[in-house]
Amino acid sequence: MMMSIISAGARMSKSENFWDKKAEGYAKSPVSDEAAYQRKLTETQSFFEPDMQVLEFGCGTGTTAIHHAPHVRHIDALDISANMLSIARRKASEAGVNNITFTRSTLTEFKADAQSTDAVLALNVIHLLPDWRANIQEVARILKPGGIVVSSTVCLGQSYLRFIKLIAPLGKMLGLMPDIVILTETELTSEITRAGFEVERQWHHGKDGISVFVIARKPHALPN
Repeated sequence: MMMSIISAGARMSKSENFWDKKAEGYAKSPVSDEAAYQRKLTETQSFFEPDMQVLEFGCGTGTTAIHHAPHVRHIDALDISANMLSIARRKASEAGVNNITFTRSTLTEFKADAQSTDAVLALNVIHLLPDWRANIQEVARILKPGGIVVSSTVCLGQSYLRFIKLIAPLGKMLGLMPDIVILTETELTSEITRAGFEVERQWHHGKDGISVFVIARKPHALPN
């Protein structure tokens, strides 16, 4: 047990260090597919209501949370990188956005109350989590009945890029790569539905369509 705790801590430390080093460059880099990004924003906001409580994990430098903030009551935005969050707080302040709380945490460490959240955003993060299945189950736990999860996930399982798994351990050891999970679109959506969600939107974007955008809803509780 002690060894597993130490290993998890070392893995988290490496991931934090990687993203801390990338923060400034990440903040300055342009969106790779502006049309797809705008479509994702629009579709997500079509599900929002003004009184919603939203949680985003893996929020990065906060750009998406800042776009969504005017459409909801409050957003808890989580990331493991202190440098990413520092940039996010500055950007929110400059934009005059004051209904986002930025917290250095993973989703599972944050321990939101059960059925406390109206929407969860998991954007470009699931494929970076070795425990991605546990994170989907945690999303299901914290969402209210009728709540939505919005995800954008790189699915390399059917792409020639899946062979990156052969060099990923060395790349991570050298601090050149983060954790990367090789999964297929079917594996992703099967896990989402296994957690009890009903997929309402699903489409591809990015090079060779390897990024999958999904909006899924947690069903309303059945009447007694």
